[in-house]
Amino acid sequence: MPDRLGRPKRIVRVCWERLADPSVWRVFNSHLREIFNQIPREVGDIESEWTMFFSCIFKKGDRRVCSNYRGITLLSLPGKVYSRVLERRVRPLVEPRIQEEQCGFHPGRGTLDQLYTLHRLLEGSWEFAQPVHMCFVDLEKAFDRVPRGILWEVLWEYRVRGPLLRAVRSLYSQNRSLVRIASCKSDLFPVHVGLQQGCPLSPVLFIVLYRISRHSQGLEGVQFGDHRISSLIFADDVVLLAPSSLDLQHALGCFAVECEAAGMRVSISKSEAMVLDQKKVVCTLQVGGEFLAQVEEFKYLWVLFSSEGRMDCEIDRRIGAAAAVMQSMYQSVVVKKELSRKAKLSIYQSIYVPTLTYGHELWVMTKRIRSRLQSAEMSFLRRVAGCSLRDRVRSSVTREEPLLLYIERGQLRWLGHLFRMPPGRLPGEVFRACPSRKRPRGRPRTRWRDYVSQLT
Repeated sequence: MPDRLGRPKRIVRVCWERLADPSVWRVFNSHLREIFNQIPREVGDIESEWTMFFSCIFKKGDRRVCSNYRGITLLSLPGKVYSRVLERRVRPLVEPRIQEEQCGFHPGRGTLDQLYTLHRLLEGSWEFAQPVHMCFVDLEKAFDRVPRGILWEVLWEYRVRGPLLRAVRSLYSQNRSLVRIASCKSDLFPVHVGLQQGCPLSPVLFIVLYRISRHSQGLEGVQFGDHRISSLIFADDVVLLAPSSLDLQHALGCFAVECEAAGMRVSISKSEAMVLDQKKVVCTLQVGGEFLAQVEEFKYLWVLFSSEGRMDCEIDRRIGAAAAVMQSMYQSVVVKKELSRKAKLSIYQSIYVPTLTYGHELWVMTKRIRSRLQSAEMSFLRRVAGCSLRDRVRSSVTREEPLLLYIERGQLRWLGHLFRMPPGRLPGEVFRACPSRKRPRGRPRTRWRDYVSQLT
């Protein structure tokens, strides 16, 4: 049976086995390097064999609607290796100039950086009665709408020039693709716009083009201590922040104009506004004459944020999601006698616990939350052990490590990470900052910092 390039799979397997020999690998590596260096210097285009495949993956909704599918680019093995080599050349040039607000596709940064920054901003603003107006912006097919001409100009500004720029352009010049659904393949067709989803180089190219916060530096963001925060960006997920609805409308208008100039468009149906204020406030935003919906809760980077700045609804949602996971695995894993207890606990650690505890570094653990998490933990482990509450078996016998200990260890680990952050990193700055307003009357909520300090 041949592979995607038409070669018998047995030959490919034998070649990979021979590459385990260091002497063969050195010769292969030298020839591969020579081919890669020759592409931008002499040829200018990659091999025609490195044609991309588009594989359609269903997301959600009606399977008969084409927009509910996501096209993933499948490169051949030489194309992947070549893209990875270019990514390692381009990243050191562009990474120092990427804005601090962008944490997507950035080494040493992740979703937790943005989640904590937003959580700390809402927590401190609620404590000092400082209103925060937010707009969670979604772009329509951001990867697929990137204009390549503008991208090459931006790379030139970032000093990606000469043979390296020609090498990057070689991945897209005279680019032809085909769509594969099951065993059927379409005819080859040219692609002149967008980035290749699945290509190792595409994330770097996307965040280079996505310079939204650079154009909003003159806008007034939310004052938090000595810092003004106008936006938080993770890949194409954007949160615009402002002290009033008028300022937020101005920021959103500038954002939409910059997106249109870069070939992208704001999705009206998926973008929503939310206001953190101790009084009910109406925030009316519009883009292109169409109004955005205002919500009391929004799921940002898979964590539910509310207009009151609490995490209780998110924790309840996590417990419900974990219960749904257990229900889906009940017959096939939890009570299946053919599976060993060790295998069941391995599945528990790899699927159930991450679903239950995602974002636990931000939680303030009250007695009620502790009790609910313990119940969710033991509901799975007791079924694995084949016992119930009527058997009066201690929880310490059923489990290996308490889930609460795992959560507290993760919170302390994140606290140490915040302390070690260098100056200028946004999560560390908001951790040390405090709003300058006067705190209103009444007992304040327990701050995350005070709660974690008690754990130490």
